[in-house]
Amino acid sequence: MIARTQFNERKVAQMAAYLISKEGERMSHLKLMKLLYLADREAMAQFGSPLSGDRLVSMDNGPVLSMTLNLMDGDVEPKENGWEAWISDKENHELAIVRPVIRESLDELSAADIDVLDATWSRFGHMSKWEIRNYTHRHCTEWVDPHGSSTPIEYEDVFIALGRTTDQAAELADHIRAEHSIDRLFASL
Repeated sequence: MIARTQFNERKVAQMAAYLISKEGERMSHLKLMKLLYLADREAMAQFGSPLSGDRLVSMDNGPVLSMTLNLMDGDVEPKENGWEAWISDKENHELAIVRPVIRESLDELSAADIDVLDATWSRFGHMSKWEIRNYTHRHCTEWVDPHGSSTPIEYEDVFIALGRTTDQAAELADHIRAEHSIDRLFASL
């Protein structure tokens, strides 16, 4: 079972490093973002909860993970042993891994997390950055073109796009929000 937690920078950095390592040492930030979003979506389909715990938003180039995008763009200060311990600063619209990616070093990722990342890579890794962006525009029906801005994507909308009923989607979304509330409570202690 995938752990349900709020946003964890170190976990997202390890997810990103793992996916980049599948392609080599570098990857387009656009492609990486789409792969991370699709991995969260796949985890929601399989387990009823995203991997990252990040906020989902619609932007012009499709759905994104909000805090992860801020880390990619250097718009927020990364935490110690977080993003910069795994991923380089963006250069020429690409990100690179800064250390070898071996399974034993991916201490934030469970076997189920790795399975979701592998399934995502298997299905979408062969796509170019523009192909995967176009895929998310056509097939992620929770994405709505924000016309130059950004708008939140609700968990319910993702679950409905994945084929769940309205009642099932609401129940799953409520569960995610409850888990996030519990995590915030314990983080404040």
